[in-house]
Amino acid sequence: MVSKTDDIPASVPNCNSVDPAEGDTPDSNETTKTVLKDPCGCAHSADTAMMNGNGGHDHSEEADSKQEGSGADADPGEEANEQEVIVIQDTGFTVKIQAPGTEPFDLQVSPQEMVQEIHQVLMDREDTCHRTCFSLQLDGNVLDNFAELKSIEGLQEGSVLKVVEEPYTVREARIHVRHIRDLLKSMDPSDAYNGVDCNSLSFLSVFTDGDLGDSGKRKKKGSELEQIDCTPPEHILPGSKERPLVPLQPQNKDWKPLQCLKVLTMSGWNPPPGNRKMHGDLMYLYIVTVEERHVSLTASTRGFYLNQSTTYSFNPKPANPSFLSHSLVELLSQISPAFKKNFTALQKKRVQRHPFERIATPFQVYSWTAPQIDHAMDCVRAEDAYTSRLGYEEHIPGQTRDWNEELQTTRELPRKNLPERLLRERAIFKVHSDFAAAATRGAMAVIDGNVMAINPGEETRMQMFIWNNIFFSLGFDVRDHYRELGGDAAAHAAPTNDLNGVRAYGAVDVEGLYTLGTVVVDYRGYRVTAQSIIPGILEREQEQSVIYGSIDFGKTVVSHPKYLELLEKTSRPLKVQRHAVLNEKEAPVELCSSVECKGIIGNDGRHYILDLLRTFPPDLNFLPVDGEELPPECQRLGFPRQHRHRLACLRQELIEAFVEHRYLLFMKMAALQLMQQKANKDNKVAAVTDGTNAEPEGTSAAPQNATPASDSATPNSAATPSESTATPAETNQTPPESQPAEADTANSAPATAAVATEATKEQAKAPAVTTNGTPEPAAHDEQARECESPLEDPKSREVVLNACKAVGSISDTSFDIRFNPDIFSPGVRFLDSSADAIQKQKQLLKDAAAFLVSCQIPSLVKDCLDHSALPMDGATLTEALHQRGINIRYLGTVLDFVDKTPAKTQLEYFYRIGVTELITRCAKHIFKTYLQGVELSALSAAVSHFLNCFLSSFPDAVAHLPADELVSRRKNRKRRNRVPGGGDNTTWSSLTPAELWKNIVSEAQTYYHFTLQGESVDQAVEKYGLHKITLLREISVKAGIQILIKEYNFDSRHKPAFTEEDILNIFPVVKHVNPKASDAFHFFQSGQAKVQQGFLKEGCELINEALNLFNNVYGAMHMEICACLRLLARLNYIMGDHPEALNNQQKAVLMSERVLGIEHPNTIQEYMHLALYCFANGQLSTALKLLYRARYLMLMVCGEDHPEMALLDSNIGLVLHGVMEYDLSLRFLENALAINSKYHGPRSLKVALSHHLVARVYESKAEFRSALQHEKEGYTIYKNQVGEAHEKTKESSEYLKYLTQQAVALQRTMNEIYKNGSNASIMPLKFTAPSMASVLEQLNIINGIIFIPLSQKDLENLKAEVQRRQMLQEASKSEETSEDVPTELDDKLPVDD
Repeated sequence: MVSKTDDIPASVPNCNSVDPAEGDTPDSNETTKTVLKDPCGCAHSADTAMMNGNGGHDHSEEADSKQEGSGADADPGEEANEQEVIVIQDTGFTVKIQAPGTEPFDLQVSPQEMVQEIHQVLMDREDTCHRTCFSLQLDGNVLDNFAELKSIEGLQEGSVLKVVEEPYTVREARIHVRHIRDLLKSMDPSDAYNGVDCNSLSFLSVFTDGDLGDSGKRKKKGSELEQIDCTPPEHILPGSKERPLVPLQPQNKDWKPLQCLKVLTMSGWNPPPGNRKMHGDLMYLYIVTVEERHVSLTASTRGFYLNQSTTYSFNPKPANPSFLSHSLVELLSQISPAFKKNFTALQKKRVQRHPFERIATPFQVYSWTAPQIDHAMDCVRAEDAYTSRLGYEEHIPGQTRDWNEELQTTRELPRKNLPERLLRERAIFKVHSDFAAAATRGAMAVIDGNVMAINPGEETRMQMFIWNNIFFSLGFDVRDHYRELGGDAAAHAAPTNDLNGVRAYGAVDVEGLYTLGTVVVDYRGYRVTAQSIIPGILEREQEQSVIYGSIDFGKTVVSHPKYLELLEKTSRPLKVQRHAVLNEKEAPVELCSSVECKGIIGNDGRHYILDLLRTFPPDLNFLPVDGEELPPECQRLGFPRQHRHRLACLRQELIEAFVEHRYLLFMKMAALQLMQQKANKDNKVAAVTDGTNAEPEGTSAAPQNATPASDSATPNSAATPSESTATPAETNQTPPESQPAEADTANSAPATAAVATEATKEQAKAPAVTTNGTPEPAAHDEQARECESPLEDPKSREVVLNACKAVGSISDTSFDIRFNPDIFSPGVRFLDSSADAIQKQKQLLKDAAAFLVSCQIPSLVKDCLDHSALPMDGATLTEALHQRGINIRYLGTVLDFVDKTPAKTQLEYFYRIGVTELITRCAKHIFKTYLQGVELSALSAAVSHFLNCFLSSFPDAVAHLPADELVSRRKNRKRRNRVPGGGDNTTWSSLTPAELWKNIVSEAQTYYHFTLQGESVDQAVEKYGLHKITLLREISVKAGIQILIKEYNFDSRHKPAFTEEDILNIFPVVKHVNPKASDAFHFFQSGQAKVQQGFLKEGCELINEALNLFNNVYGAMHMEICACLRLLARLNYIMGDHPEALNNQQKAVLMSERVLGIEHPNTIQEYMHLALYCFANGQLSTALKLLYRARYLMLMVCGEDHPEMALLDSNIGLVLHGVMEYDLSLRFLENALAINSKYHGPRSLKVALSHHLVARVYESKAEFRSALQHEKEGYTIYKNQVGEAHEKTKESSEYLKYLTQQAVALQRTMNEIYKNGSNASIMPLKFTAPSMASVLEQLNIINGIIFIPLSQKDLENLKAEVQRRQMLQEASKSEETSEDVPTELDDKLPVDD
């Protein structure tokens, strides 16, 4: 979730709180916490710790992951960690590399590296990149490629490794040609546009002119600073109505590729005949040089040489001269001067690029726009497309990969200590990303008709496929499997539900329980599920294989003790209740999952579970059941509603939040009853929860008035504890940073609750969140929730029993809520004896459904109102809903709720994004079935026709039937057996805009229960303030359409906007599991917690450590590494190391562009941070270019009317003020003022600051009247909000005095001139150009960073306090670290505004 500026957290012990909202006085006993909205620095609001969308899926941590990297008080586990980590970072050493034809050079290596990694380095270096077939020798001994350096005898600091050319084999020759082809293509972006080989786009270097070193600094010309051209392009000025598409992909001058060769391809004379084979010929190449010389080459065991063959005559004898060279590059350099010159230049450019611009991403990212690229001849691409290269045979002996074996073996790797866990997680991640790539490729091949079905006799929809050891099935209801559940709609929803189940079981990671590799691919309107294959499953009927669960939705059910034992381990983290169902013989069968979940023991002896589509309980709001009434809060909103299928489940995040909420209720009731009984303090009921290593999902503490205690509760979902202890009795350790519980009940009762708040603004508004300080336990530590001390006293036992009953716990002695996923499943029958339990379960499900609509939806809206959640586009909106456990099918309900909110105007942007999302999702549903009927040759015509009907104002869009290119002589007779994607009807061409919009409106009504106003795109745009370019982006991204990047005229009433030439490609939309790096994540969170407490230096060290571990698991490119880099940059900046901040932030921007996409909201945020650090480094023109880019992207993604735009415009306005472009500066600052007033309310402190910034520019322009007017507004707000005595109010009043003096002086001078004409004696006026320091200070303030100067005495107190804290925390490490914490900061300490 893109959150408000992710301000850097810091806590300031013993000094004034600098929150402008409250004038606190220092208090010697209390720590003033300064906390932030986005502690993780990963652009997600603080109420989630996840970094990429599937929050909650790894809440059930590895059962045996021993160390909880707790932030607040380091436990022995963490100490052990830090010891373990050191093991990995063995010191590196230097070796000398001696390669033929180059000077020897030094190379830094680490003992963990394999010899192979040196090979890779040499193949990438500019001077050795053209060698692939060589060995490394130490003292004449060849080194084994797969040996670790530390295992090689005699290899030490200063050893000389010789590069020795080896004879070629056919495989080596192929690898060499492939490598040379890659070097020639290294600057060519076409792979990124085509979405292959994990290449993706990045445009940062266009705006920073390559390097971020000294470029962009203002040069001195004599005494004057040279002028910078700061004029922004017209279309990004505030108020501009233009939304051009072309600037999305600016021209990168490096991409005009230097042509080194015209053609490099395999010769038609391959393979060599027998007699030539025996002369050492391996293969023949055909080459056309830039000078138009056509030559034929032989690759032989000794290297490459020219032969005498021509296109039509074969003569393999060496030409004269033959130029035998071991490297193809050397040979080509001899025969083509242009090749030599251009290849050298190309390699220079290649090595100058930032590595992050060329490293492959872990998962493919597709671009929805692309320019027209020339299709060049490429032998390797052609070979890859048409050989049976299914992946990686040339790198892996034994041909195709056994995906299942690889996926399961990596899970079985040991995980006792940190190095083992890292190795395991790295292997799991690598196999997963390879599997996702292979599955995507296979799914596309299936739909494109390139794979033979395993049941070719059946009709298309029923076919199944196997390719590359992956099983593919289509998302249709074959054999009426889902007839009772909603037919095709259910068959379409089942794969994603199943994937969520796989994700959940994978995150729990129970040893001995295996799930299948699963990837869901949507492509050309079809949904394909790709799964790894259980060994032996294809040889027997399913009935014989299944030994647990049911294959007919509960009519026949079997169970198995081993499965029960394994699934029992998952039941607590996944909240699944063990239960008994009746089988066809009326006998009870024990299950610990839903009936559909099948257990199969593979031929490899592993216990697999599959069909996990009902892992989570059903959502009763969308499952009408006869005779069941929903709670009134659901009924008021019109639930239950009929859904397309009966597989609607609650999300895991909702279950977590609901259980959390019930737990608070349980604690409160127990405490309240204990108080009422006035039990004495000795009756201890300890349920200590220690939640340092997880931040719960959007927990919302709003109990449904179950007890009197709950009335004061507010939905407080932004608060995420970094440490909370809550017990109904005294706890023996209160963490050092806990606040005293505010409410008096906490003192009068044996209940202390300590809550450390994080990014919550609640504290300012309502200090007593609940009667006893709302403890919020973390989602991980289920174990800790049981009341472990024996309940000797019958009274307290009764209290717990009552509380358990009230919250629906399945145990009477401890809090334990679990769900039975089979309730309301058609066909499942329960024992009569369990009727009570079943009734309880039904009630629990109803409560959960009510909790979603009465707590989670309001809490989401509240978070948007107080700006702790700020969705910018469809993806971030979806993420915001999912983090709080709200399914997308509730989108209409959420929008209606927003519409009825009193503060509706402050949610206008949210409403607009929601409506855009709703319209494009409806369009996607229609587009999906529309595409299924289109044959391949008509695809581009059909897609352009659909987009015209959807977005073009042209009323009678007519489809062009693709009869123009080829006219067939013979009408082809219908073939019975078509490929899946081979529909050939032309009904698609009869779609009209009016009909499509009618369908969209009815889809919105039936699916989302939302009433859309408008019968055409123009009416909808008018009514809801939408932008067509935004709609185009959303539908393209969702449906996988790639369009030509050019300006589209949507509003022409005379011709349609799109032609078939504008549709370049259709991409798959892929869903898969994202394996996590758990240890790295714990370090990251501990680092955040440290930073939160003000220990910047230790925080920085922990974050650096996390970065190392992330790199170790994910490789160089990943979403979470991006978050790490951003936080590091922020810390560097605060600690005064601007160049390092710039360096880390540049990496974060590049990574965000590459991994998330060039216009993803996160990328926009990263651009803004980078601009700030550029400005601090004196690179003003670069800072402006970056801010203009961010503004352009934001206009494209969500339009101008968005709270985040105010921050962006304030940044731009300030920088322009700094370079003395006053008029421009005013346009941006006044726009920011307007947006702030709208979204924060006219009396907000943000608005006061905006007024002040505008006043400063007017002052610089000497327009004092306007300046005074704005500053007075600001002053009034400060006075009303924080009082006369606050320093902000005083500052403002000082500034007002100064402006008044200036205004008076100016008036005098003017009068003087009027009176005395030209001979007036004019007093010099002070016109101040702002200093860079003052501009930077304001920039820091608006971006949420304030430095406060501290006196020496304050510093001494601070040091003492820090030392005292640290001794409490880490007795062992207190001395060395505490002395240098505060002094690092140049006697300033950062806090949040």
